[in-house]
Amino acid sequence: MPVRPSSVLPRISVDDPQLDVAETLLTLLRDASTEPRPDIQLEALTLAVAADLPVLLWGEPGIGKTAALTQLAAALDLPLTTVIASVHEPSDFSGLPIVVDDPAEQGVPMAPPDWAVRLVRAGRGLLFLDELSTAPPAVQAALLRLVLERRIGALRLPPGVRIVAAANPRSSAADGWELSPPLANRFVHLQWTHDHEVVVRGLGGTWPRATLPRLDPHRLPEAVDFARRAVCGLLSARPALVHRLPSSETRRGGPWPSPRSWEMTLRLIAFATAAGSSRDVLSLLVRGTVGDGPGLELLASVDRMDLPDPEELLADPAAAVLPERGDLRQAALDGVVAAVRARPDRSRWDAAWELLVRAVRTGAPDLVVVPATTLASLRREDWDVPASIEELAGVVSLSRRADEAAARVAR
Repeated sequence: MPVRPSSVLPRISVDDPQLDVAETLLTLLRDASTEPRPDIQLEALTLAVAADLPVLLWGEPGIGKTAALTQLAAALDLPLTTVIASVHEPSDFSGLPIVVDDPAEQGVPMAPPDWAVRLVRAGRGLLFLDELSTAPPAVQAALLRLVLERRIGALRLPPGVRIVAAANPRSSAADGWELSPPLANRFVHLQWTHDHEVVVRGLGGTWPRATLPRLDPHRLPEAVDFARRAVCGLLSARPALVHRLPSSETRRGGPWPSPRSWEMTLRLIAFATAAGSSRDVLSLLVRGTVGDGPGLELLASVDRMDLPDPEELLADPAAAVLPERGDLRQAALDGVVAAVRARPDRSRWDAAWELLVRAVRTGAPDLVVVPATTLASLRREDWDVPASIEELAGVVSLSRRADEAAARVAR
């Protein structure tokens, strides 16, 4: 743990009041530093905050949700305003009525709470709604307008204010409630867990530092186009996913697909693409917005979008660039063989073999076994076997022997 030089510490002696000595000790305990450290949870949270979407952190008590928000606000240089939702009345979020001189003419305005006034005056900040799962249904209903429309009484929060909430699962919350479906559908839900190494290093005096994702200004149009193609492509093929309200009460209080949450997902994909975020970060964001099932389908669809065009691979196999990830490489090779089957031609068949040889030389050989076997079955009688196929003979033969051995063991 870093210790400040003694010249910086106040001079103390055994004759000083004990509370002063205690305060000095507390100052030393609070003295900590930060370091850049890859953390997909922090990156997903920061990216959703940058996208100006309400975020809800789910985690057991004491897991560090509040500390993460405090550190995030400091890293982004945003003043933090904490509101414990469960100790407030509905009127604290919808506004208190004020009787004016002539209510018949002027109406009855709704006065906002003091914390909302401070946020509007500052023009920016991080509004932290803590203990959301212990807020009763009436308070949750009042929060709908705040989370979606950013209105409290007669005030509207400025664009510089971001909203993040935290909640404990109902099983570990004091007098916990399930979130109402309308409120839950307005959040990006992130499951917050602890990392053993981060906790140990942080207690030693060094905590990870959250940084705002760097958006590449040259990729913005491309990111928007990619996000729209990803979401619209999936929903065109799977229209039932446009709106699917879960049947159980517990799942209704989490992420689920609706036109609203798909719009949020589209925004998050665009931001993640512009920031060059990893697939793990994108997975947290997508599944936290539309749920695990639809989110995984969308991720699979995005993977297919990243696959190279089989026709481009067949047109110039010598310069072809195959995906590095095994499952994507397998899908790309399967696509090439399917393209040859759809339009069989001697030159295309030879080009496909050249691609398979290239795949063996640059990746796992077992990935070409199935495509090679299928491609061999497409041969016409007047097509000569290319010389390059000799490089694949050993791989296919070894795979067949392994399958036969496995079958004997199974028997």
